Amino acid sequence: MNPEKNKIVILGAGNVATQLGLALYENEFPIIQVYSRTLASAEILGKQLKTAYTANIQDINTEADMYIFAIKDSALPSVLKNMPPANKSLWVHVAGSVPLDVFAGYTERYGVLYPLQTFSKSRKISFSNIPFFIEANNSADELLLENVAFSLSDKVMRFSSEKRKLLHLAAVFACNFTNHLYTLSTQILEKHGIDRNILLPLIQETAFKINDLHPRDAQTGPAVRNDDEMIGQHLEILDNQPLMKEIYRLLSESISRDKINGERDT
Repeated sequence: MNPEKNKIVILGAGNVATQLGLALYENEFPIIQVYSRTLASAEILGKQLKTAYTANIQDINTEADMYIFAIKDSALPSVLKNMPPANKSLWVHVAGSVPLDVFAGYTERYGVLYPLQTFSKSRKISFSNIPFFIEANNSADELLLENVAFSLSDKVMRFSSEKRKLLHLAAVFACNFTNHLYTLSTQILEKHGIDRNILLPLIQETAFKINDLHPRDAQTGPAVRNDDEMIGQHLEILDNQPLMKEIYRLLSESISRDKINGERDT
């Protein structure tokens, strides 16, 4: 893809739209407009990308070569229904769990450009090692998306919608659920006036060591040791927090069962 000849409209102004938009902008892709359902968010990203912006879907520029839909999965069908026709352009979404054929009937050319990473508006990260998973309804556009992805990252793969859905499920466990556990651990500490940053070396080592070990082999703690006494003490502390207590119990049971299954496999 020649960025001098392919004009892009970004739909959305959230975490993914912001960071992907900035990455494309820094790699000299011409972004000609940003759309968001709220004018304030459209304006913020539009000014960051030094481009036009709108909150009116009927005012979307119809002269772009590519439309990147970086919006909530649940909002995508409604946006597609109200999009101005641009049937010669390539329409692309960036979601892990949304199938390719969500675009069928709305445009002739469509694809997926899915970056497997967690994004926040305020935290800039390098795209160079973020895996991209692409898909398109024709080979020419699949190659085009591959070229776009390779201009941002060294890791680009072609994945079907079904494989991408499984990947997204795994990512929710690895990222979203893990981060929520950080939140719960922070609540325990802050309730008793303990600085949450004291956990950072532990969190970092836990993440780093699976570069060298299978996660099952890296598992530590009372559940993998079958330390029922310690587990009982922890559950007692959580008596007044039934939801957190149940999470602790279920995770401990899952760790214990996984250890048994691992021993059977060896």
